[in-house]
Amino acid sequence: MMPQPITDDEAWGAVMARDRTYDGRFVTGVISTGIYCRPSCAARHPRRENVRFFADGAAAREAGLRGCMRCSPDDVSRDERAVLAAIEAIKAAGQSLVLADLAARCGYSPTHFQRVFTRSTGLSPAAYARALQKERMAQVLTGADSVTDAIYDAGFSGPARFYNAAEERLGMAPSAWRNGGHGVTIRWAVVPTSLGSMLVAATDKGVCRLSFNEDEGALRTRFPNALLEQGGEAFAQLLSDVAAAVEAPGDFGHIPLDVKGTAFQEAVWHALRRIPSGETRSYAQIAAEVGKPGAVRAAGSANGANNVAVLIPCHRVIRSDGSLGGYAYGLDIKQRLLNKEREGND
Repeated sequence: MMPQPITDDEAWGAVMARDRTYDGRFVTGVISTGIYCRPSCAARHPRRENVRFFADGAAAREAGLRGCMRCSPDDVSRDERAVLAAIEAIKAAGQSLVLADLAARCGYSPTHFQRVFTRSTGLSPAAYARALQKERMAQVLTGADSVTDAIYDAGFSGPARFYNAAEERLGMAPSAWRNGGHGVTIRWAVVPTSLGSMLVAATDKGVCRLSFNEDEGALRTRFPNALLEQGGEAFAQLLSDVAAAVEAPGDFGHIPLDVKGTAFQEAVWHALRRIPSGETRSYAQIAAEVGKPGAVRAAGSANGANNVAVLIPCHRVIRSDGSLGGYAYGLDIKQRLLNKEREGND
């Protein structure tokens, strides 16, 4: 049986939550089927009376069980080592590496390694490398003497790749970003909703700010050098889509966003958008989802750094004890958003 300090009750709670932070700390033996799994296994949960907990796969095998083919519990440590090695290789190279070469270094097939890496970090190896480059790009632009210097300091091979990445990542030209958004047009409006007044602001790329009980002054503080214009006819459809997403939360993946953050923040935001409407996750689960199970506080900070409420649903993250935790616009709005989603799924 699994030794302390993890109790059986704690282990069962981890299994029910499919909490990846417990992967590698114990395995779940299902006596009725003769298999053992990771705590995070996606298979249907067994009945509690059929479950025994073991310290590792070896102990489970001694009890006559075999590893689950779906979650491969004996590969947990190997997977983690492989992902960490790949991340170090990507960082050292400063750019994306050929998937087949990266997988071969770790002893995996390309297809399997892509799944392992994405499951651990929330991003594919290529997307992770691009996110690291873009993070460096945002950092160096603010201090570089010229955009040309920033291109090579960020690890890009030339201007074309840099400008393509900058437009995808920042929603504005690199020179405008370096100068605090000077020359960028942001259209905005404040509209009434059942949750209170809502500020919506967007560049040509997508929504860059959605907040409650804020006005133009708050927007100007966040984008001091941008050209702010009240939304007109071209803004009306986007505004209508956003308002509908707030009043009837659900699938709003079609609404374009223009957001920026570090590689870790963006991984967290992607994880938030994968939480189904009507469901919640803990900060620990989000940290595990992006491959950083020890970074619970950092996941909370990334959650709080979200500029686009509802569309990046940070309101779906709660504390491990089930309490609401914090919310930038007040716990009343957070609870009402969750209620709307749950009612919509009934």
